[in-house]
Amino acid sequence: MAIVTSTVKGQIVIPADIRGKFKIKKGTRVNVYEDGNRIIVEPLPDDPIKAGRGMLKTRGRILKALMADRKKEAKL
Repeated sequence: MAIVTSTVKGQIVIPADIRGKFKIKKGTRVNVYEDGNRIIVEPLPDDPIKAGRGMLKTRGRILKALMADRKKEAKL
């Protein structure tokens, strides 16, 4: 755990070891939000489109399997 101090403009410095662990470098975008009484800072991927690829690949297969099951049930 590190204790940091905010500037007049509300800026803080993320300690070097934490920046290194999360690969935060100059220009890295981060998401900042509240969670109860906490402030969460999460680094965003360089290319969010590439990071999200493959997340929905199974969607089509699941839909096809569901449709096949429904057709079987309808024949009964």
